[in-house]
Amino acid sequence: MTQTVDTLFINAIVLTMDRNLNQYDPGAVAVKGDSIVAVGKEAEIKNEYSANEIIDCKGRVLMPGLINAHTHVPMTLMRGLADDLRLDVWLMGYMLPVEREFVSPEFVRLGTQLACAEQIRSGVTTFNDMYFFESDIAKATAEAGMRAVCGQSVMKYPAPDAPAFEDSIAYAREFIKTWKGHPLIVPAIAPHAPYSTTPEILRTCADIAKEYDVPLHIHISETAFEVENMRNEQGMPVVPYVKKQGLLEAKVIAAHCVHIDVGEMKTLQHVNAGISHNPSSNLKLASGFAPVQKMLDVGLNVGIGTDGPASNNDLDMFEEIRLASFVAKASSNDPTVLPAATALLMGTRLGAQALHIGHLTGSLEPGKRADLIIVDTSPAHNSPRFRRDPNNAYAQLVFASKSTDVTDVMVNGKWLMRDHNLLTLNEADLIKEAQGVARKIDTFLIEREKSVLSKLIALGGSTQEESFEVQVKVKIVEPDKLVQAMKRPEIEVTAQKHYQQFDDYFLFDDPSQGRLRFREDNLIDEKGNSQNVRSRLTLLGQKREGEIGHDVLLSRSRFIAPAIHTARFYREYFKPAKEISITKDRLRWHIRYKNTELFVNLDEIKEPPMGHFLEIKSRTWSRKDADLKAELVSELLDLLGAGNAEVVTQDYIEILTAS
Repeated sequence: MTQTVDTLFINAIVLTMDRNLNQYDPGAVAVKGDSIVAVGKEAEIKNEYSANEIIDCKGRVLMPGLINAHTHVPMTLMRGLADDLRLDVWLMGYMLPVEREFVSPEFVRLGTQLACAEQIRSGVTTFNDMYFFESDIAKATAEAGMRAVCGQSVMKYPAPDAPAFEDSIAYAREFIKTWKGHPLIVPAIAPHAPYSTTPEILRTCADIAKEYDVPLHIHISETAFEVENMRNEQGMPVVPYVKKQGLLEAKVIAAHCVHIDVGEMKTLQHVNAGISHNPSSNLKLASGFAPVQKMLDVGLNVGIGTDGPASNNDLDMFEEIRLASFVAKASSNDPTVLPAATALLMGTRLGAQALHIGHLTGSLEPGKRADLIIVDTSPAHNSPRFRRDPNNAYAQLVFASKSTDVTDVMVNGKWLMRDHNLLTLNEADLIKEAQGVARKIDTFLIEREKSVLSKLIALGGSTQEESFEVQVKVKIVEPDKLVQAMKRPEIEVTAQKHYQQFDDYFLFDDPSQGRLRFREDNLIDEKGNSQNVRSRLTLLGQKREGEIGHDVLLSRSRFIAPAIHTARFYREYFKPAKEISITKDRLRWHIRYKNTELFVNLDEIKEPPMGHFLEIKSRTWSRKDADLKAELVSELLDLLGAGNAEVVTQDYIEILTAS
């Protein structure tokens, strides 16, 4: 007596992707409800099962749906927004400013729906996401019928869905509580990366992941620069650092892992961490070549991901699986490395295991969810087919098949696509809505690119100094005498510091844009050692407010921003027409003279060699106050023996550009 099931797939080349890589040709698969009941030879399955629906696969491949092990699906709406840039410039200069301006629940819902349409068409049944407003992403994904691990992002910076990381933590906790146990969505917590979080954030995220027994999704060792910074700042590589924070006590999904050594691989394998290899993204951003074969040799579960569609720029897992094999071969100079069967395993069962959902999906086995796809291998680009070697079936899929060859997609026992027709999403409407969002982002960026100031503000953290400075600068011939004069009893020194300053001035074709100065201040201790380094950006206007007598100038207001990136980042982001560097040694005194606070700087311009200069400055808020302080500055010059010194009415950069 036969058992009745809901759907019976027959006349298929069944690739189970199970541990034995069993194949059945012709094969059959029986599905009841949301799960697979039986997999095997067609004759045997047909003898044991009858079905309400019989699907003739017409000799096509029937296999598990693909697993996209790392992505940021709402970023479909930023596809092609900024390309051919370094990772830090791309992320900090373009992605984050646009996200701060546009990302909302509505934005992520539309972006997710568009991503689901693209992924279903390309045979993806499960993806692993990390983004903002993850509850809205989960809802849109579930409505589309896809399976996903959805990780709520947590960073130390303000985010579109949270002004502070504490808010992100609270959001993540509620998100996990709401979605845990859902048939399609596995909620997760996603501290963005070690460099964008703090030890406190990492420990808290790990505790939440352990408390609710959910995955923890994080970027690890994506660039050599990231790893070098971690070694310099923490004295250890990235994996030992996150282990120190207790992160590896959770079910970790580590994205990228491009720059990890064998010791770190063994550490990750010991805690059963999953890895997501993202070949297209790593190639496009020049992040490097992940040591995938070594990871597999160590025993790690390594999946394959597309990364976000703004850094790839698509969600095509057929392309990723093919690239994963090719990159491994080329980077190792060994054509036998990462053969087709292994690459396809990474895109299916190993990917599911890396996401800690291998018990649910990733292979065609009784008891697992009915997440499967049908692939037509008969088009011209994939013909003919050889049957001599059983590995040929994997080679066809990995080296010759395309995402457009996917004809049908089922997730959790429900059809999402039949004969290339999407059943749960209106693709045309989504594309139209997405184009409307693109026009708004274009307008925003076009306006921003019009001025250096707007680009500076877009980076975040910029403040305008509305105050003015009274200042005088004179050339000094005998600096030692001036240092002694600072000890005069009329001068009360409240603080004294020694700096080495490295200034990079960015000049632009349009003088009205002003000059942007990137400064690194190195505080020097009494032994001559660098004690602390502070960096900041200052946008200086071209014009002074005017002279106020006594050879004293009243300077203009300016914008200041913390410089949290390298000079290279700002060079590539602002694209100056010219750059001039100045290195100086500065002795600074904070003083009180006649009950007035003043700053005295003794500068030695070392590169280019320009000699010594004395600067006296004080902030001011009114013209009357400025006049009073100008008189005091002139008195102080006389007191320091510099009253007859050559007055300089230009900044150092102005002296250099005028010569």
